[in-house]
Amino acid sequence: MQVQITVADGTITEVTVPVYPASDQRDIEINSRALPILIQETIDAQSAQIDMVSGATVTSVGYIQSLQEAIDQANLQ
Repeated sequence: MQVQITVADGTITEVTVPVYPASDQRDIEINSRALPILIQETIDAQSAQIDMVSGATVTSVGYIQSLQEAIDQANLQ
C-alpha cells in the first residue's frame, strides 16, 4: 500500500493511492469500496486519525500506516 498526499498551505488537498493490493478479485472489490471512503475521511480529518472501514481491516491498516508516513514526510502535525 502506498499513499501519496498533496499539501497546499499546510492542508491536505489531494490523496492518491498509486499502489494497493489487487492480486485477486476480492482485493479489487474491497479496495474499490474502501479506498474512496478512506481518502474522503483523510481530507475531512486532515490527519491519519480516521476510522477503519468495516470489512476492509487489512486495507485500512495499510492505508493508515502509509498515510501517516506521507504526513510525517510532509512535516504536517
